[in-house]
Amino acid sequence: MATFLYKLGRAAFRRRRLVALLWVALLALAGVGAATAPAATSSSFSIPGTEAQRAFDLLEERFPGAGADGATARIVFKAPDGGKMTDAAPKAVVEETVAALKSGSDQIVSVTDPYTAQAVSRDGSTAYVSVAYEVNAMELTDETREALKQAGHAAQGKGLTVELGGDALQTMPETGAGEIVGVVVAGIVLVLTFGSLVAAGLPLLTAIIGVGIGVSTITALASVLDLGTTTSTLAMMIGLAVGIDYALFIVSRYRSELADGRGKEEAAGRATGTAGSAVVFAGLTVVIALVGLAVVNIPMLTKMGFAAAGTVVIAVLIALTLIPALLGFAGDKVIGRKERKGAAAPEKDAKPNAGTRWARFVIRRPLFVLLAGVIGLGAIAIPAASLEMGLPDDGVKPVSATERRAYDLLSDGFGPGFNGPLLVVVDGDRATADRTVSTIKGLDGIAAVTPATPNKAGDAAMITVIPKDRPSSGATETLVHDIRDATGDEVLVTGATAMNIDFSQKMNDALVPYLALVVGLAFVLLTVVFRSVLVPLKAALGFLLSVVAALGAVVAVFQWGWLGSLFGVEQTGPIMSMMPIFMVGVVFGLAMDYEVFLVTRMREAYVHGERPGEAIVTGFRHSARVVTAAAVIMIAVFSGFIGMTDQMIKMIGFGLAVAVLFDAFVVRMAIVPAVLALLGHKAWWLPKWLDRALPNVDVEGEGLAAHDAEAPKPDLVKA
Repeated sequence: MATFLYKLGRAAFRRRRLVALLWVALLALAGVGAATAPAATSSSFSIPGTEAQRAFDLLEERFPGAGADGATARIVFKAPDGGKMTDAAPKAVVEETVAALKSGSDQIVSVTDPYTAQAVSRDGSTAYVSVAYEVNAMELTDETREALKQAGHAAQGKGLTVELGGDALQTMPETGAGEIVGVVVAGIVLVLTFGSLVAAGLPLLTAIIGVGIGVSTITALASVLDLGTTTSTLAMMIGLAVGIDYALFIVSRYRSELADGRGKEEAAGRATGTAGSAVVFAGLTVVIALVGLAVVNIPMLTKMGFAAAGTVVIAVLIALTLIPALLGFAGDKVIGRKERKGAAAPEKDAKPNAGTRWARFVIRRPLFVLLAGVIGLGAIAIPAASLEMGLPDDGVKPVSATERRAYDLLSDGFGPGFNGPLLVVVDGDRATADRTVSTIKGLDGIAAVTPATPNKAGDAAMITVIPKDRPSSGATETLVHDIRDATGDEVLVTGATAMNIDFSQKMNDALVPYLALVVGLAFVLLTVVFRSVLVPLKAALGFLLSVVAALGAVVAVFQWGWLGSLFGVEQTGPIMSMMPIFMVGVVFGLAMDYEVFLVTRMREAYVHGERPGEAIVTGFRHSARVVTAAAVIMIAVFSGFIGMTDQMIKMIGFGLAVAVLFDAFVVRMAIVPAVLALLGHKAWWLPKWLDRALPNVDVEGEGLAAHDAEAPKPDLVKA
């Protein structure tokens, strides 16, 4: 592989104008496709194989046009102290609001009058208007949302406390600020790493081009493939991360080859052949992690995984072709000013850099470093044993949000469980539905049960159940299971709360198979790359340790509330159901990036005759600074999302940031060299039969030795 990529890099360097033109043309083509494609809507969300999904399907079949899967909204009214919502003045305000809503949008299916729908609290202090829409929240128009808000504002100006709730207010979080912060920090880190604005700009430029092509392609195909508006978010995050990383690795190796006295074209070829080989295999591990999301069997996640994997493939291709081409345009400007003036000392006389000094420290005290790293991460991981998964509701939003205030008003006026009603669907006649109502009333944890509402054909009915406890509580989850156990197969429980419970269970059940698939395939891939059994095993175990530690930190902050005020967590609650699998997929890819780039340089030195300890030092001397820069950039990118008001985005940003922090600086920089130092030659052991069976991909560049004799002499850059 190294020889093929070496030739590819040299060809891209020589034909740089053509290569650059092709990528610019591809970006323009993708942009035109995105601009002319139909607007994407929210991807259809389904959870195959769950009872909640079967109930939704039955509702669509037996209650057509009921808007069971459409968005909902509530306008909650609270009377002034001492007053009641049944008084004449408040009642007139509510009736005006109902009339305004009915004429405010053609997307509305129904608007309930609280005085006829028994939507006034027992003490008369609180009432609410329910609004049902024919489309889901992401398909609501801006005009529809604005009409809802205007109706609430108009009522609020008439002496009542008025708050809005429901998923109709949900919009895609604006994440642009976090991305901008990440790009700015990336630029600063790259300038400090390379000492050259041109060298720092190349990874940023190519990453933006790759993300532009990937996201534009997703946008162009969104309507045809039902990718939805959320699919590009993951693709953008991953594409930006790996795009910067891969370009950073190759540019760094190119500068190293120049420092060794090679000509520019030869240096570009060798950088592509060696670091490019590491990029290919690092990219494959990321693709495996993303495509593996199909194991969860949730169509939306599968599509997101495949779309993000496509963006990673684009990032790899750009690193292998566009980076060598741009290096040809950059000339000597890719080297820092001191190096261009010949001020840099020869490597053998140069003062050991920080990576070299740290590697030597670890080699002298490998057991101490190993125990400190494992015990430290193990202690941080302890809270993960108390992990409670769910989907956060409006109750965990900041108090400044109207949704949170509406949630609290309803809880105070109607009980905590009112915010998470259960919808029971009966596949049977009226008698079956009445028996079901009687059975449910006999269960514990019930606040109220409405009479059965049959469909026109009389062969199905709907029942609404109000739990006593809040939607995300363990008691409500127990109640859902109790209803399912106490009723027959013809009774199905659904609604947002039940759907969240089933979704969390499905994610939990899929975690072990997903881990087995991703780690197993990556183990095989890394065995081929490193020609070792113990190195891939160490890489996998280290990754699991960092992910569990990161989950422990997430639980401590977002579930227990430790240091919550520091990160803007106003209300604790369950950890988002997608968090463990999402962290595994994203962090695994980035962790293997650092593992492959750091350890392949060690493997390269070992294969070329250095002793195990010397190879570790060599790997750190050449790679530690680059891996550190890449990790700092990713931490900055993910930390930019911690400042978001949306609890889920905040949690994702925090979890990914600490996971990269633990994996890059504790596992890869400390535990990995410590384990390799303790193993010595055994680290690179591979059974002879397996060595013969595995293909030789030549990541270390052994096949490039034949080119040394004919390598061009250095032109303007001296060692």
